[in-house]
This record gives sequence, C-alpha cells and structure tokens, in this order.
Amino acid sequence: MSATAQQPGATLRPATLRDAEKIHALVHLHRDELVPRPLGNIVEHIDRFLVAECDGELVGCAAYQIWPEIGDPLKATVEVQSVAVRVPYRHRGIGRLLVMGIVEKVRPFSPRELIVLTLTPAFFESMGFHETPKTHIMHKLYVGCINCTKHANPFTCPEHAMLLELV
Repeated sequence: MSATAQQPGATLRPATLRDAEKIHALVHLHRDELVPRPLGNIVEHIDRFLVAECDGELVGCAAYQIWPEIGDPLKATVEVQSVAVRVPYRHRGIGRLLVMGIVEKVRPFSPRELIVLTLTPAFFESMGFHETPKTHIMHKLYVGCINCTKHANPFTCPEHAMLLELV
C-alpha cells in the first residue's frame, strides 16, 4: 500500500499519535457496533491503525491485530478491528477503502487469513469475506472476547465471524 490511498473525497493514511484522541472519540461514537477501546490501547497500537480524512477531517478508522496460533507461527490470524466511519460519510466507499487498506498493510506478513467479528456481515461479504464458525477462531475468542464487557459469552454474542482467505 502506498503511504496514502484515495477514494473520491477521502484520503487514507497511517494514523499518528495526533490522531489517537480522534480515533478514540470515533470508536466511542460507534459503541453499539464496536468493542470499546481505551485511549491507552489506541496509543499503544497506533501503528496498526489507518485513518480516512475528508477535507482534513478524520472521518474513519480501522485497525488490525495479529493473533498467534500456539505452536505454529505460520497459522497466525489477522483480525480487522475498529472499522468505523462517521455517519454522514457512510456509503461513499470509505469503509471499503479502510478495510482494503488493512488487507494491503498486512499482506507482506503473509497471513493465511483475515477475520472480523461484525454486526454488518453484508459489508464484509462484498469484499470477499465469508461467514465462518466462531469455533474456527478460538484463540481470538479466548484472548480477545474473554474480556468483553458487552456480552457474557462469545457464542451468544450477536457478532458474525467472517473470514477472508489470503493464500
């Protein structure tokens, strides 16, 4: 991926520390759709965020997390996280730009697959993701979902597990 990518009216770029509070506010705006992230977590992982800007305003973000597979580093899974676009900027291709930017950013690591837990499966299906059983992503569930404050059990959580095969 180039340093910046563009969609009509939007520019995609790697996030900087100056963006952390804006990313935090954007994720918080979408708290019903996304797992909350403390500001410290965003700062700690700022190198894994991409942001979209329109006319100098941050209007979208997305991040990734690498989940190792115990005993087999070649089977690590990459999760797309915190995909958010401000409501007035939705349906302009910005979300797609962000997700595809994450795909291109992680491709050099040679992961087998990308996963996402989402309430909007049709959006991810439009980019080639397909639904997968949550049992396929047990490491993510154990490490990531175990601390979720939104749902008592990852298997009753309404999010859909989606997968994009890269190899």
